[in-house]
Amino acid sequence: MTARKHGAFITFEGGEGAGKSVQARRLADKLEHGGRTVTLTREPGGTPAAEAIRALLVTGEPGRWSAQSETLLFAAARAEHLAGLIRPRRQAGDWVICDRFIDSTRAYQGAGEGAPPQFIDTLERLVVGRDRPDLTLILDLDVEIGLERAAARGGTETRFERFDHAFHERLRAEFLRIAAEEPRRCAVIDAAQPIEAVEAAIWAAVSARFSL
Repeated sequence: MTARKHGAFITFEGGEGAGKSVQARRLADKLEHGGRTVTLTREPGGTPAAEAIRALLVTGEPGRWSAQSETLLFAAARAEHLAGLIRPRRQAGDWVICDRFIDSTRAYQGAGEGAPPQFIDTLERLVVGRDRPDLTLILDLDVEIGLERAAARGGTETRFERFDHAFHERLRAEFLRIAAEEPRRCAVIDAAQPIEAVEAAIWAAVSARFSL
């Protein structure tokens, strides 16, 4: 009997208020309507242990963790997420769509907060290994617009939104740098467009990558 192929792994990245969660859900719905089994998840989070770590990271004051401590917490949550959800679901043949993954660590903890790139690289090799995304959709948006959108949605998970403007500009620049460095994996989507236009651009990128 031929072994079932692993399902595709798609990640959404971008700054605050870019619309990742909405678009991830829309993509999952479209793939499911096409007959695919989809697991939709997020980082930090996705499993009970990782969600517990999430509570430490997305609430409280911006400076509550050093850059390296924060990176280690994200790595711990990611290890739980990969072992408890992403790898098993992919092995079962699901398409896995994740709201944030490794590139957010490079942008937020690396470019944003100053964690050394070699430190992040080492943790990525140890924790992620070969489980890198097949496609990363980077939703790009002006920082001011993104922060306004994020503020309007409310909620309690506002820690990263409260970092200064320069921090968020560094995030945007790093996401675009990653996309330029890895064009085969990454697709940049203009998130300033209407929701339906963003959805269409995402579907075009997914269709091209997976020959749908």
